[in-house]
Amino acid sequence: MTALGFEVRRARTGDVRAIKELVEPLVQQRILLGKELVVLFESLQEFAVAVDDAGEVIGCGALHVMWEDLGEVRTLAVRSDWLGRGVGHALITYLEYEARALGLHRLFCLTFEVDFFGRHGFEPIDDQLVVDPDVYVELLHSSDEGVAEFLDLSRVKPNTLGNTRMLKTL
Repeated sequence: MTALGFEVRRARTGDVRAIKELVEPLVQQRILLGKELVVLFESLQEFAVAVDDAGEVIGCGALHVMWEDLGEVRTLAVRSDWLGRGVGHALITYLEYEARALGLHRLFCLTFEVDFFGRHGFEPIDDQLVVDPDVYVELLHSSDEGVAEFLDLSRVKPNTLGNTRMLKTL
């Protein structure tokens, strides 16, 4: 048991279906992009989960490495009955710790939750290029949609409508 009634830990295979169930309402609301179950299993090592004292998944978030100094916070979600109770903050703190351990110096996110991420040190980046031109060219070779969103490529514009691109220096 923890003082806050939950703990954050690395996700396990047994958490994947709960992650899918947790994010699905946000996918339906077009807040998060949907991911097939197989994709969640394939990216499991990127995920952290918040679990309540009964072991139920109440939040999740992922850290995706994009480049040697740059990562993305993805799929951050908190169960509605746990909103405002520090779960999102704990997940961001955990993901930032993991980012530092990997040697990352900057974190990117694409979000509707500008105030939340702003309170955690993220700042809007609008259309500015935040990587060197040679790194930009290398990132263009990625098939990852999150990298395309980071680069603000026109092919992902329908996915990013209403979202804000934000960056934090660790």
